[in-house]
Amino acid sequence: MLQAPCNGHKIFEIAIYNQEVRSLVKENQSHLFYEDHWADVQLQDVLAEDEQQAREMIENRFPATDGFIVESVNLTAL
Repeated sequence: MLQAPCNGHKIFEIAIYNQEVRSLVKENQSHLFYEDHWADVQLQDVLAEDEQQAREMIENRFPATDGFIVESVNLTAL
């Protein structure tokens, strides 16, 4: 993330993976839409006011209905 937090926002590090991709990769198969790297935990930085907003933002971008699992949400230190 190249943007510094402002206006009370904080940077949250989200650890996320895709359960569908993970299951397919274990069987030496690939998902139709998502690349194999989604079988492993990916880190995404989110600029939000609080953890709830960060979770909502990541859920909008990576929905659970598509197999995405949020493993953790951590406030980062600058």
